[in-house]
Amino acid sequence: MYSKPFPQSIAEKIIGKPCVSDTVGESDSTVLIFEDAVLKIEPTNCNANHEYAALRWLQNRLPVPEILDFAQADGQNFLLMSKLRGAMASDRIAESIEETVKALADGLQQLWRVDISDCPLDSTLGKRLQQAKYNIENGLVDTDDFESETLGENGFADVHALYDWLERARPSADLVFTHGDFCLPNIFTESGKAIGFLDLGKAGIADRWQDIALCVRSLEHNICTFCALPKAEFLRAKNLLYAALSISEDKEKLQYYILLDELF
Repeated sequence: MYSKPFPQSIAEKIIGKPCVSDTVGESDSTVLIFEDAVLKIEPTNCNANHEYAALRWLQNRLPVPEILDFAQADGQNFLLMSKLRGAMASDRIAESIEETVKALADGLQQLWRVDISDCPLDSTLGKRLQQAKYNIENGLVDTDDFESETLGENGFADVHALYDWLERARPSADLVFTHGDFCLPNIFTESGKAIGFLDLGKAGIADRWQDIALCVRSLEHNICTFCALPKAEFLRAKNLLYAALSISEDKEKLQYYILLDELF
């Protein structure tokens, strides 16, 4: 639980209200959940500032939390948001793979329908690689969280070799609006529909496979690891997703964007 004083405008809105800490996710943020609001506290950095900008721009464009207040103090961002209804897709998957995949496909299609002609949020590959290089140079890459095959005998020698490959192997871009971290805990669903999007610190214009790839990876983790189901169930879910999106698998982009995310 966050123990330091809150900025006055934030404190006035939450003082005396009961809350619980959210332990889902791997970021260095503190998330306090109230009955009708959520307070996200995290170090002031490009990602945190980008999320605030994304939420502002996406109001009335996508089902994202309403900004109730925002403040910066002592090197921290304090983002007070409305609480989304529904449940995380990661909580739904054990109930029904089919319905969850249907909702995820719906979420992707909602994102792709956003008009990007005046979108100020740049998450294109050049921008992402620039941030990836910064993360490497400043010790912000956690290799303990890498997929098991990324580094080592059959993978890359180190993060520098991975970055060099990402620079050389840049794929062509099919630009749409993307979430940037389209993992199951970040998508709220209900009755086979995506009804809310969270954690938009990487949202913006990018290749559509940015989101598809992380969705596929998240499906595998949730189905095979958290639900302990056989890999055949993941493969079935992946094929259901592609069918719902009317696409075929692009193995090169799938691999590329999963590897790119290792540096974030």
